[in-house]
Amino acid sequence: MTVPVLRRLMAACGVALLGFVPLLAATTPKIQFTDTRLENGLRVIISEDHTAPVFSIAVSYNVGSRDERKGRTGFAHLFEHMMFKGSENVGPGEHFMLVFNNGGNMNGTTNKDRTLYFETLPSNQLDLGIFLEADRMRSLAITKENLDNQRNAVQEERRLGVDNQPYGKTFEAVDELAYENFAYEHSVIGSMADLSAATVEDVASFFKTYYAPNNAVLSIVGDVDAKTTIEKVRKAFEPIPAQAPPPKVDMTEPAQTAERRLTLDDALARLPRLDIAYHRPDSASPDDDALSVLATVLSSGRSSRFYQAIVREKQLAPNVGASSGGARGPGLFRVSGAAAPGKTLDALEAAIDEEIEKVKNGPIADWEIEKARNNAKRSFVGSLTSTLSRANLLGEYALFYDDPGRINTRIDRLAKVTAADVQRVARQYLTPENRTVVLTWPKPSAPKGGL
Repeated sequence: MTVPVLRRLMAACGVALLGFVPLLAATTPKIQFTDTRLENGLRVIISEDHTAPVFSIAVSYNVGSRDERKGRTGFAHLFEHMMFKGSENVGPGEHFMLVFNNGGNMNGTTNKDRTLYFETLPSNQLDLGIFLEADRMRSLAITKENLDNQRNAVQEERRLGVDNQPYGKTFEAVDELAYENFAYEHSVIGSMADLSAATVEDVASFFKTYYAPNNAVLSIVGDVDAKTTIEKVRKAFEPIPAQAPPPKVDMTEPAQTAERRLTLDDALARLPRLDIAYHRPDSASPDDDALSVLATVLSSGRSSRFYQAIVREKQLAPNVGASSGGARGPGLFRVSGAAAPGKTLDALEAAIDEEIEKVKNGPIADWEIEKARNNAKRSFVGSLTSTLSRANLLGEYALFYDDPGRINTRIDRLAKVTAADVQRVARQYLTPENRTVVLTWPKPSAPKGGL
């Protein structure tokens, strides 16, 4: 298929070609954008792409579960739900209706480091996208009815995703054991008790503190005119008053000096599971790219070390994964796998340790490094084909690093990672005294009474 034919096909499907052709041409894509700060502190990033008649708008708020305090966990995620319950000029459910009825899609996500809201719409609905985000930033409807409704929704989400999910408690246990700093120690979804204790006054205070224009980044990518769009944004957002900056989060994490280990019983699990977490620096660290390549060498694809040695040859597990786990604050390099039937967690753990030691002390082949670079390049450049991915990345890079231009340097940074870099970070961070180990064992359900 020729590039011109492919371009027409992708445009017809509403997918931008940016990022795909550069892959074919083996060149590094460069995303052009404007970066403007409004008088109320809102940062606005606009990137034109006229390949298809669509655009994406994303608002990244500088608030995640790391901003919560003890006794009031789950607020950041609760607000992700609250933000769809209506505002001064948008009734309950109307946000969804207006987006979907105009051919768009939308959602919101929360993690430890930020809260994100986004819409993708036809380019003739730019005014709608701007209006919806501005109206709820300015005048979210915070009522007891809305709070009770969304509190119940989040609690049900916790029941489904954590309390009644195989290994659901494991994911929480790893962070709780690995971290001493409360900011990252607790889960994003929060506790049932804290969610139940939330009051309308708590929620209103949280909104005023964190959902202010000077605590957010607005990014718009797609078939728009930058000059016209920034004026529309000024008109809608600039009247929203700035607020006092939120308190800074202390992300200091004491150095771990000895292995931490925990055993859990899980009535919903079917196989024993091993989770290992090593402390690593934040994602702005110069070691971030080498850690990413290390994770690929260990576990990405059938040619990876974990798959070849542990899954295929020793058949100790159906799969073993590694992720570099970058975060704004101190992160965790994670390794996990479930033991195959008839195999033990002791054998699985020993095999994982053996492969990590081989990376530290043995040679790393040139093809392994090249594969990691190619995988990262394909994944990253592939994400740039979407206006939504670009909007999210530009907003996140501005929020996390004060550098939206980081979107144009990712591939170049990865290309500079060497085998020596990978071995160095493995030796530095993947040490026994720097790790947390959680063993999850299946536990038969208690027998029911009666005949």
